[in-house]
Amino acid sequence: MTWGGLWGFLRDLTGERAYERYLDHRARRHPGEPVLAEKEFWRRRTDAHRPRTCC
Repeated sequence: MTWGGLWGFLRDLTGERAYERYLDHRARRHPGEPVLAEKEFWRRRTDAHRPRTCC
């Protein structure tokens, strides 16, 4: 495996490429539709992964 391949694998593993994959998906499956800004994408992704517990 090359360093570039390893780096890409690590980025996939950590979720760092999630926004890039989101943009690619939107371009392929939903062309011409608006996409979330990167900041909004990460906010929603973080909110979706927070545990929902009651006080």
